[in-house]
Amino acid sequence: MGDRIPHVVIVGGGFGGLAAAKALKNAPAHVTLIDRSNHHLFQPLLYQVATAVLTPGQIGSPIRNILRKQRNTTVVLGEVTGLDFEKQCVLVDGTDRSGVPIFYDFLVLATGVTHSYFGHDEFAAHAPGLKTLADAVAIRNKVLKTFEQAEAEEDPSSHRDLLTFVLVGAGPTGVEMASAIAVLVRNSLKSEFRRIDPAAARIVLLDMAPRVLGTFSEKVSAAARKRLEDLGVEVRLGHAVDQIDADGVIVPGERISSKTVIWTAGVAPSAAGKWLKAPTDRAGRVRVQNDLSVTGHPEIFVIGDTASLDQDSRPLPGVAQVAMQQGRYTGKLIRRRIAGQTAPPPFRYFDKGSMAVVGKGFAVLQSGKFQMSGFIAWLAWAGVHLQFLAQSSLRVSVFAQWVWTYLTGQRGSRIIVNHRSCDPIKTKIEGSSISTGASK
Repeated sequence: MGDRIPHVVIVGGGFGGLAAAKALKNAPAHVTLIDRSNHHLFQPLLYQVATAVLTPGQIGSPIRNILRKQRNTTVVLGEVTGLDFEKQCVLVDGTDRSGVPIFYDFLVLATGVTHSYFGHDEFAAHAPGLKTLADAVAIRNKVLKTFEQAEAEEDPSSHRDLLTFVLVGAGPTGVEMASAIAVLVRNSLKSEFRRIDPAAARIVLLDMAPRVLGTFSEKVSAAARKRLEDLGVEVRLGHAVDQIDADGVIVPGERISSKTVIWTAGVAPSAAGKWLKAPTDRAGRVRVQNDLSVTGHPEIFVIGDTASLDQDSRPLPGVAQVAMQQGRYTGKLIRRRIAGQTAPPPFRYFDKGSMAVVGKGFAVLQSGKFQMSGFIAWLAWAGVHLQFLAQSSLRVSVFAQWVWTYLTGQRGSRIIVNHRSCDPIKTKIEGSSISTGASK
């Protein structure tokens, strides 16, 4: 590069991309972070926006504001649609132009995941997923509107279908969503309606796996299931969903009638593997080397949910902690290369444990052989999540809202926002017609 200041391009402003950008704060380089949203999203709390505990602004932070003190960093609002190896540039669609080349000396791809319907993309029309703020607000609208429609419905026989909520997928997102809806209907809404009883709502959690929270130990999984059932959630495992339509879902031998089905089952990586034409695993994640670079391209790094790397003969999980640690490692490695220093040791993930909240005042926690469930685990969960919010102002706001909701049962955002036709997600209670656009 000679005396020229190298250019580092980071694609994606999620946990991994943001961590990489911060690690390059004082590096002798120009850094450009590209994202198709103008905000960094704290995805672990999306379900709380979807169940009206928090507002979108409490878990989303403008990327420009987060990086405002990094004078070497530029933020670009745009969507990367391709990659040119020979010219060493990414192609970006912006607000007014398409295919704009942005050249790089180092490239970090942290492009995240989208919904996966396991070959049944037709399910998307009736079972929205939860990956973006738009998804969360659309689901919140739909959940709240079902109670409004049931209250106005003259035919009592229609109430059961309207007030049946089906969640497909019993991983952390499904467990947290199901328990949050259970608390919403039994605590926050119970005294606000006159013609219906919100507490009579039916909440069904489906999964083809033999237990909930399959990545946790059997003991922790059993504690989570018991808590769900205590909250009134029907947990039905061991059967795949055969069909999802406007009238509900079909599992082997049975139809569950519902106007609200939410997909919490699976994710698929971004198109980065296709751009790179690199080896991928079965899920489509890019196989990376121990320094997180792409084979044959030491200047390109793939991190977070888009990357596939084995450690101790097991693939690393697609969780925020992995992405953050990989982002910090990549930033450090690039800084050393620019400075002509020796490379750091190969990347190794330090597992700090896994958590999931299961309703008010209850969580499960697992770190190595240490396992815990109950109120103390919930306090630990709350502390960890507050710590990793992007800005101190959000920590104060979220903490205050949690305390208020815990003490009073009152939610932070019960407003139904009617989206216009230009919005990426539109929800209609009548007929349960849902259309979803591309999501990150």
